[in-house]
Amino acid sequence: MNAQDTSMKGYGVLVTGGGSGIGLGVARRLAAAGAVVTICGRTEDRLKAAVAEIGDGAGYAVADVADEEAVAAAVRLAQERAGRLDGVVACAGGSSWLGPVTRMPADHWHSVIETNLTGTMHTLKHAAAIMARQGSGSFVGISSIAGDITHRWFGPYGVAKAGIDHLCRLAADELGASNVRVNCIRPGLIRTEAVAMVTEEDNPVRRDYAECTPLPRRGEVEDVANLAAFLIGPESTWITGQVINVDGGQSLRRGPDMSPWLEPAYGADGLRGAAM
Repeated sequence: MNAQDTSMKGYGVLVTGGGSGIGLGVARRLAAAGAVVTICGRTEDRLKAAVAEIGDGAGYAVADVADEEAVAAAVRLAQERAGRLDGVVACAGGSSWLGPVTRMPADHWHSVIETNLTGTMHTLKHAAAIMARQGSGSFVGISSIAGDITHRWFGPYGVAKAGIDHLCRLAADELGASNVRVNCIRPGLIRTEAVAMVTEEDNPVRRDYAECTPLPRRGEVEDVANLAAFLIGPESTWITGQVINVDGGQSLRRGPDMSPWLEPAYGADGLRGAAM
């Protein structure tokens, strides 16, 4: 990125999950291009620290994306701060459980679906309505390579992310008539604090990721942020309905083998679904 980039000067943009990880990286990138960035997340202290890091007049709203009213308020704030809403990047997500489908706790299923898929729906619903009335705008969903190729024992996470992919394609088809674009990014393994145990330590799972990823380096937050900025910005105005992998080529091969970590907990029979 050119240090003098002002391609999004004055753009009003909301980034959900903007307090850390990919969301924070996206917010930094958009602010550096001149956007008026508002971030939202569940933890106010983390949001305050992120806003201080982003600088350039960033703001925040405390909002759990599973709470539709809180999301609607965050969307309105982002619009009010800039006078318009030009872009949204829906980064809020995560997972709370790994294991075989035959042992999947219902509460974890509902929690992961709510945070990832329903949270993205809430954000899209309220942002797209403003953008459609405005006659322009760009929405970017953040899903995962786990929504494209099976990642054994990832439970509801990949299912939720696959839903985000389809939601974004559906919305792109509906909203094109209002000149609103909707695209989706599928990150692979990106180096963040949440996955430090995979990216920062030498272990069998990290080595397996390397075997199933053609490009040799680790994915960085900036790899996703640069694509998100492109899809929000003025150089992509005839791109919509796309789901783009940022995964080092992992989608050419397979999902990772997590059995070295999970077999001690569930046993070999448990991982193949035979033990309860």
